[in-house]
This record gives sequence, C-alpha cells and structure tokens, in this order.
Amino acid sequence: METIQCDVAVIGAGTAGLSAYRAARNAGKHAVLIEDGPHGTTCARVGCMPSKLLIAAAEAAHAVREAPGFGVQPGGLKVDGKAVMQRVRSERDRFVGFVLENVAAMPAEDKLHGRARFTAPNRLQIGANLEVAAKAVVIATGSRPDIPSEWAAAGPRVINSDAVFEWTDLPRSVAVIGAGVIGLELGQALHRLGVRVAIIARSSSVAQLKDPQVLASASQALGEELDLRFRTEVAGIVRAGDGLELRTRNTEGEERVEHFDYVLVTTGRTPNVSGLGLDHTGLALDKSGVPKFDRHTMQCGDSCIFIAGDASAEIPLLPEAADQGKIAGANAASYPEVKPGLRRTPLAITFSEPQIATVGKGYKELSNGREHFAIGAVSFDDQGRSRVMRQNKGMLRVYAEYGSGRFLGAEMVGPRAEHIGHLLAWAHQAALTVDQMLDMPFYHPVVEEGLRTALRDLSKELQKPPPPPKPMPNDCTPGC
Repeated sequence: METIQCDVAVIGAGTAGLSAYRAARNAGKHAVLIEDGPHGTTCARVGCMPSKLLIAAAEAAHAVREAPGFGVQPGGLKVDGKAVMQRVRSERDRFVGFVLENVAAMPAEDKLHGRARFTAPNRLQIGANLEVAAKAVVIATGSRPDIPSEWAAAGPRVINSDAVFEWTDLPRSVAVIGAGVIGLELGQALHRLGVRVAIIARSSSVAQLKDPQVLASASQALGEELDLRFRTEVAGIVRAGDGLELRTRNTEGEERVEHFDYVLVTTGRTPNVSGLGLDHTGLALDKSGVPKFDRHTMQCGDSCIFIAGDASAEIPLLPEAADQGKIAGANAASYPEVKPGLRRTPLAITFSEPQIATVGKGYKELSNGREHFAIGAVSFDDQGRSRVMRQNKGMLRVYAEYGSGRFLGAEMVGPRAEHIGHLLAWAHQAALTVDQMLDMPFYHPVVEEGLRTALRDLSKELQKPPPPPKPMPNDCTPGC
C-alpha cells in the first residue's frame, strides 16, 4: 500500500474544504485535498446560485403581473419553462466552472480522489491501496438532503432540492414539504413561474424566524400569495400514474388527498460523517454522530482533527463554511498550537418576497437568558419607499441591552431585508450602541428609513426602567 506523508489532510472539496486547504497552504504547509465526488461546491451546484437564478426568473414574471398596480399594462404573460430551466442550468454550470478552474490550478499531487476513512486519528485510508499519514486532519465532508424512507418508497418523483436544478422543464404541480429557507424560496419561485404549489409545514414556523410578532407578519404576508398550510402533517405518499398522491392531515384531524407531479422534501440535511471511521479517532460524538468541537478553533476535543462547514451541523451557510474552513485549516497547520479565529456576527437571509433576515442574537436566544432586553419595532405597511414600490409588507424588530444601549440583534421580514441585514450585522460586529447607530446617515426616501424608525422606538424603550431580572430556578446547584 502506498503511503503519502503530509502536514494537513482535508476531507472534502466544498466551500469549507477549499478554504481549509488554502489556509493550510498559506501557512506554508503541505496539504492534500481528498474528494470522492465531483468538485464544484454545494452552493454552486445545487444551493445558493441555482436557487437565485430560479428566483430571478420568478421575480421577472411577478413584476409583469404586478405592473397594472402601477398603471402599466404589459400585455399577456407567458412563462417558457424550458427556457427558464435552460438558463438556470447553463448559468449554474458557469458558476461551477469557476470553482473547477480554481481546483484545476492546484498542484496535481495535492488532489486525491476517493472515499477517505480514518484508521487512526492521524491516518486515512483511501480505497484499497492508498494511505495518508497527516499531522492534522480537517473534516469538511458537507451534508446531504433528508428524505424519509417511507416517502422515498413512493418513487423517483419524491425529490430533494438538488433534483430541481436538473429539470429541463417546469412541472405543472409540486407539493413542498417544509417551510424552512429552501422550501420557502423554491416554493414561492415555482408558484410565481406558474406551477401549482402547496407548502406543507408541520409547525407554524417560517424560515429562520423566532420572534412571534415578526413570524406572524411573515405568515400573513406570505399566506396572502401562497398556499401555505401550517400545522399539517404528511399522512402518506403513493405513486399515482405519472405523478403522486399526497395525503395530508391538519390538527383537527381533517385529511386531504391531492395529486402532484412531484413532492419536494425540504425538511433538513444530514452531516456527511457516517462511514468516516470516526470510531478509530477516539473523538466524543454528539447524538447525531458529529464530533464535538470548539466553535472558535474548530478543533475536535484536544485532538489533531478539526471540522468545518455543513459537516459540523452548526450553521449551514456558505459564509460560515468559508470562515470555519479558514479557522480549521489555519489551526490544523499550526497544530498542536491552536488559537481562536474570527467568528463573525450571525447573519441569515431568506430570498423570499418579502425577504427575511436575522442578525446577531435572535428573540428566542435572548428570551432564554436571565436579563431582559429592550425591543423596538417598525411596520413596513405605511413606510414611504415601501409603499412607492408596492412592497409595503412586513415588520422589523430590533433588540438592545438595557444600561449599555448596545445593539444585540434583529429579526425582520420586509422589502430589501438583505441590505438592511448587512447594515445591522456590521453594527452588531462593531458593538455599536443604538444612539451610535442613529448618528449614522439615512437618505430619503429609502427603505432604510424604516430601520431608523425602529431604532428610535428602541431608543425610547431604553430610556424606561428595565423590568426586574427574571427569577433564578429553584435548583441553584452547579450546572442548573
């Protein structure tokens, strides 16, 4: 068996893996990149980029339908499903091509193809004839979409989001299971492109929202356009001719039977850590089989193994994967010396309409703490620029700390949330106070004036006496 010696072995060539490899190389170390599938990253192949291409087409169709509200009569609208999907796939392939060019530029001896499996904490076996002996290892194996086996048994028309971007034409109907980020984005896009869509959600949650008032605003705004069914479960899926028969049941026990061309399952993703031979590493694993790690160093225990990206099951977002990969790669290169890396302010965006953004600490996280926090809010129903654009739906709630006035976080559904989210993320990472944020320039007329209104409301709340601290639990023993 051939043995390759290296400083850092990176398992997985997605966003996190490529970032880890570059960080190790930049530290002057010999790194190898191991991949058992096609190169190209989840984002470029089946994630952020192709989904935004589909959303862009949907926005164009929606703009035509909305034009009469401005007094503009555009004539008939025709959606050419084949042309839509042709552009999605061709532009997707272009984005993947950029990644492949970067991989092709790497030294050939640094790229190993095959499935890696630990035989010891610092040794990997690839296939039957190759072994890698590394001083440190980075696990960056990504994740895969989940489809429950009982649903998958109904046949190939029960799909995950990856399959959508291989369509050559738009279907007539799709049932989307799950109202998370992926389900909401794809469901609304397909609906706007003329596909009959029903979004089935077991709970009443929408995307990443936790603030009850923002969630209620999002549910109302999205429910005005979409067939969005909360607190509904899938009772069964069976093949029916060329399509599927979907049976659902609501909380009152009422059942509904419908036929769809496809059932798109968007209920979650599973980290790709099974089959890695983690039992040979001595690592402590969580209940999902993911190694326990320090989120600031990405080190698993005190071992020579680091983890990054979707494989960590922490925050499945591309910017987070890139940051985690950089931290893991740099620390793997300097092992056994490790140090905390930069973890930026949490920022998550859902590209629905209205858009959804969460920044910093959310409502649920703050509510679980002992200290009270102040809340400011604005509705976009009557916000000037939003009404001009006929996008006057949604709500923004901002949170701050009593005493210091430090901005803590926000949840939002509304127009231009992707841009307001970035402003708030920068403010949070800079540890600005609400008064400092209000000192910043605001132009007129812009949607960001709604942010200023929310901050002014928050500033008034901060002038009031804070509520008394929440009572401690009766059991005050260590660890309570």
